[in-house]
Amino acid sequence: MSSPPVARTPRLPSFPLVGRSAPAPAVPSGGRLPRLLLRATATGSALLGLAQTVLAGSFLNGHYEALRAHELAAMALGGLLLAQLPVAALVRRGGGAGGARGPWWPLGATPLLLAAFGAQMGAGYGRAVGVHVTLGVLLVSGLLFGLVGAWRPVPVPRATATSDVGRDAEAEAADGGGPGAGPEAGPEASPAAGAGDGGSGRLPRPTGAGADAVEVTP
Repeated sequence: MSSPPVARTPRLPSFPLVGRSAPAPAVPSGGRLPRLLLRATATGSALLGLAQTVLAGSFLNGHYEALRAHELAAMALGGLLLAQLPVAALVRRGGGAGGARGPWWPLGATPLLLAAFGAQMGAGYGRAVGVHVTLGVLLVSGLLFGLVGAWRPVPVPRATATSDVGRDAEAEAADGGGPGAGPEAGPEASPAAGAGDGGSGRLPRPTGAGADAVEVTP
């Protein structure tokens, strides 16, 4: 005597997680060398500017031998700012993501820093201590702002991010129609499985030998 058939519970299909976002697109490597050169010159200039404040304070405190080191550091700072001019032009020309045009501020800020540096050095040699110290504070502040701007992450163009997300969606569709088209969405979870109950969601009553002995709970 064969065992009576038992009604099977249909498996529900899986659904994608809510709030799932696409991975962040990678930043293209084009234009990396101009950005690295700008970061190098901005970092060196900021460090020399901070060293100048220490040497100036040491001189004003009575250590007169610090004046020579203060003068040498000023010459090195001027050389770095001069070297930053062509670097700023390269960044503007192709220092953006993927070799696109970079930000304009290095090309505009570097000449201003050079002008402030020249005025500050002239005030120092002219023994105008008040003007020299004031310009020194403004110069070091500008160097620190330039340092922060040089190390700021490069923004990804909107067109690049959109194209990457579109390629990911096309790849998912080619693999099987997205996250919901997995092995769970088989014939057991198809609409034909509930055709016998008229779409009410109840399990079909088994038929055949021994059907009356099986209790089906809706």
